[in-house]
Amino acid sequence: MCDSDKAAPCFAARGDKNAVEKGMLFAPKFDEKGLIICIATDADTGEVVMVAYMNAQALALTLETGEAHYWSRSRGELWHKGATSGSIQTVLEARTDCDQDAILLKVRTGGSGASCHLGYHSCFFRTVPVGEAPSPATKLTVVADPPAFDPDDVYGRKA
Repeated sequence: MCDSDKAAPCFAARGDKNAVEKGMLFAPKFDEKGLIICIATDADTGEVVMVAYMNAQALALTLETGEAHYWSRSRGELWHKGATSGSIQTVLEARTDCDQDAILLKVRTGGSGASCHLGYHSCFFRTVPVGEAPSPATKLTVVADPPAFDPDDVYGRKA
């Protein structure tokens, strides 16, 4: 298993730009905090369901188990997506971008099908107006079906 502070034992060393961008070795680039951004999309529809971060351990666990694991920046801990809610994300495909500093997962979400901790299928359930200058009064519009579950019931009420 990867040491969350040391990516080297799990992944290829990053070579020069040409090796990273055109080579065939997986050498993800973690930021100064040891994290890499991850975009999860619905494997069937292509809809973006969430964006999160992974450390080396979360990325390695995801690839080993076929279930999405992330690093919670707010809680400072490893997070197995769906362990509490039952909405486990099964990974059908994992990709990296050209310079290997982002991960794309194509997932199927189990349980209620909600990837968002608020019970929505996608974390991107609101639109922001485009074509007008933003202001402190800019309003969002919900463009999703109602939540599949009540987060207070699933996670407990927060103070």
